Amino acid sequence: MNENNFKKVLVPLDGSKYSEKALGRACELVNMFDSKLVLIYVVEKSVPLNFLDRKAYLKMLQKFGNKILDKANSSLSKKGIHAKIILKEGNIVNEIEKVVKKEKCDLIIVGNKGLGSVTRFLLGSVSNKLAQSSSCSVLIVK
Repeated sequence: MNENNFKKVLVPLDGSKYSEKALGRACELVNMFDSKLVLIYVVEKSVPLNFLDRKAYLKMLQKFGNKILDKANSSLSKKGIHAKIILKEGNIVNEIEKVVKKEKCDLIIVGNKGLGSVTRFLLGSVSNKLAQSSSCSVLIVK
């Protein structure tokens, strides 16, 4: 029998079809290796300069994040998989790394593209940054 090197798997979600594919792949690995699953949604705190009501904007993003996490959790429950759900605010890559360390994750499974195509163009993709800087293995799902 194979040794389980993936005791805890983290899946960052953003509502894109790529993050849904990453969650699907995570389900396969969780079942295969009997791993624990952690889902995270990070509310990016940078607010567009022309946005007047920062508090309302962040509240809207938090609501969206909770909706994404609830949908994923519901889907997992139907498959008999339990996940720890985390909603954070801040820099996406930094917050993911903090959770990786706190939760002692062995693997991050992330989609290769997310919802923020303009941000990705300007700042680089989250998946690319995680692949370069993560303290654990990263599986990028296309």
